[in-house]
Amino acid sequence: MTSLLAPNLDYHSPMNENCLFCKIVAGKLPSKKVYEDDKVYAFEDIHPQAPTHLLIVPKRHIVSLKEAQPEDAEIIGYSHLVAARIGRERGIEDGYRTVYNVGPRAGHSVFHLHLHLLGGRDLKWPPG
Repeated sequence: MTSLLAPNLDYHSPMNENCLFCKIVAGKLPSKKVYEDDKVYAFEDIHPQAPTHLLIVPKRHIVSLKEAQPEDAEIIGYSHLVAARIGRERGIEDGYRTVYNVGPRAGHSVFHLHLHLLGGRDLKWPPG
């Protein structure tokens, strides 16, 4: 998988002009929006691995979980609450998974923190 990491990405910034997900959040690139508020933007994954496969993206640019700072804890937790809300709305409360991929070996290819919400089918363990 090709990395979309740009060499001049800021680890934390309101928006980053070189970031694919920042462009989606700003409306400069199309997406199938599912949810939006003042903190996050959620949209359908373009390569779904389950009937429900969404990405929940903080509007503030954070490169990855490994670069997150203590002040990012609120948005990390909040993203999970948004996932739970969408799970209820989609009727997948009997089983869904939330995942943060960290690093290229985990399949992390767009370097803007994003939470995967997967559900709507049996999810096996261990994943991958």
